[in-house]
Amino acid sequence: MSEIERRLDDLGLTLPAALVPPGNFQLVKVHTGLAYISGHGPFDGPTPLVRGIVGRDLTVEQGYEAARLTALSMLASLKRELGDLDRVAQWVRAVGYVHSAPGFGKNANVVDGFSDLIVQLWGDAGRHARSAPGQGPSPLNVPIIVDAIAAVN
Repeated sequence: MSEIERRLDDLGLTLPAALVPPGNFQLVKVHTGLAYISGHGPFDGPTPLVRGIVGRDLTVEQGYEAARLTALSMLASLKRELGDLDRVAQWVRAVGYVHSAPGFGKNANVVDGFSDLIVQLWGDAGRHARSAPGQGPSPLNVPIIVDAIAAVN
């Protein structure tokens, strides 16, 4: 068991089934020491775990939890591509697109669910540059989509 998987286990978390890309693209593309990670949402395989619009159907706290589930989905794709999550040396950047109601102003609080889990698992190497814009409709009405870049060994 990798160090990151041991930390997940210590937190009582398990990885969901990895996504299968619904088109002609890769969920993780590794090039010159960087993993470019396509947008992920709170999915277990093809199944959405949370749906709705933050600030209308979901609270900030529910959005935060959806962002944590999104991180787990992303980690499942990274594990499938890299074979070992310990190959992720550092998180560089993340963008969390929050499907939010008009006038909702707490997108950053929602995306904290993603960032907080990554930092829990990787420590300082998990701290990343980040944006948290609001967005319109998202695939299958999930409340958040995150894409990221990570340095890998």
